[in-house]
Amino acid sequence: MSVPKVCGIETEYGVSRRGGGDDNPVVASSLLINAYVDDKRVGWDFEDETPARDARGFTRDASNPPDVETHLVNTVLTNGARYYVDHAHPEYSTPECTDALSLLRADKAGERIIAKSMELARLAEGSVGEIVTYKNNSDGKGNSYGCHENYLMDRNCAFGEIVKNLLPWFVTRQIFTGAGKVGSEHGRDAVEFQISARSDFFEEEVGLETTIRRPIVNTRDEPHAMSSQYRRLHVIVGDANLCELSTFLKVGTTAIVLAMIEDNAIENDLSIYEPVRALREVSRDLTCSALLELRSGRSASPLDLQWEFFNSAQRYAERTGLEHCGGEIVGAEVLRRWEEVLSALEVDPLSLDGRLDWVTKYCLLEQFRERDGVTWDHPKLALIDLQYHDVRPERSLYERLVQAGTIERLLTEDEIEQAVSQPPHDTRAYFRGECLRRWPQSIVAANWDSIVFDVGSGSLQRVPMMDPLKGTRRLVEALLNSCETPIELIEKLGTPH
Repeated sequence: MSVPKVCGIETEYGVSRRGGGDDNPVVASSLLINAYVDDKRVGWDFEDETPARDARGFTRDASNPPDVETHLVNTVLTNGARYYVDHAHPEYSTPECTDALSLLRADKAGERIIAKSMELARLAEGSVGEIVTYKNNSDGKGNSYGCHENYLMDRNCAFGEIVKNLLPWFVTRQIFTGAGKVGSEHGRDAVEFQISARSDFFEEEVGLETTIRRPIVNTRDEPHAMSSQYRRLHVIVGDANLCELSTFLKVGTTAIVLAMIEDNAIENDLSIYEPVRALREVSRDLTCSALLELRSGRSASPLDLQWEFFNSAQRYAERTGLEHCGGEIVGAEVLRRWEEVLSALEVDPLSLDGRLDWVTKYCLLEQFRERDGVTWDHPKLALIDLQYHDVRPERSLYERLVQAGTIERLLTEDEIEQAVSQPPHDTRAYFRGECLRRWPQSIVAANWDSIVFDVGSGSLQRVPMMDPLKGTRRLVEALLNSCETPIELIEKLGTPH
């Protein structure tokens, strides 16, 4: 039986500075985060960081060490999330979640946190200049930054099986997860508009890198959990989404497919010939119907392959249930929405305007293009593309569509606002977030799988959280309520002094 698909999203936001001040993106990112956390900062504990370990069974050579930037701003929030400077970007990593709807709330909360950070930074900096962020994947100058997904998986599942099944999955799921993009980058052939903002930047099928020679399937083996039992699948091939349905399906369907892989329930070998090339071909086909060559010798469209995955998933749900794929209620909704979207893509992709990012952006751009009589290579369209992703509510074209009522919502603003400060209740993020809320002055640092307390006894006390499904509200709320101080908590947990 598959393990529960605890999941999370890490989003690197594009950042720029306008109207004066230091335009260094690292400085701008630091100012942004510092303005938000102010004096409430709890540092990040890097002790368990192992980004050089490869799921194929080796560690990257020490001559090419991983770039872990311990000197940059890095903090943990009361909702259980991590907020930090990653290279030259502000990054928001959601708390751990157990289903796609919970993760959607946490991801949307990140957008609100970034928007609030810009507002606070503007007040703090005064007339020095405005810091602006974008939830997108490219600066238009050949540089791409990621929106990474993470999923808990069974360590005993053969990595070769994971790769075999995920390559066709990732190549084809972009027909509903793509954020849309004007033109091409990274030396790729010219195109007017494409489905995915990231497809141009992938060069390998499998590998450890995330910023160069990007692979479709990433092999980083950094579980942030009990390594003998779990692995964390680190997915770097996705786009940063704004439409709620796109994010919901991106996470929900992938969780089901991963559970199917663990339970050996993928019914057919759907391996694609030359998947890196196919990734770009699918991105450039707005009909989603161009045929791909499969290793079996037959040909199939992205829609054909998605229907095969869906049909297998439907039978899997009937046979096994979806308890470990986000629960029966959310899992059933994922299946319903998945089928609905595939059916719409089959008949008329543009009917999904307001529901999927790439379709919404394409229809928006077509309106401007027809109104102004410009071709797809006109600079104005690239600016409109960028403005779609602007995180400032008053400037974002996506948010204008939301206010106009043309975007389908799965969440209320109250739900999102609650997720800004409160962690999910059904993972260890609850324990992390609640400890930060109750005793911020006594916590020196935290990470995904531990919290370090300073209880004034001389030595620091590390509380491990190696199981993502422990530390939930059901399991620890009474314990936390029974403790007035962190010293009491440490004693009741039995952590030696």
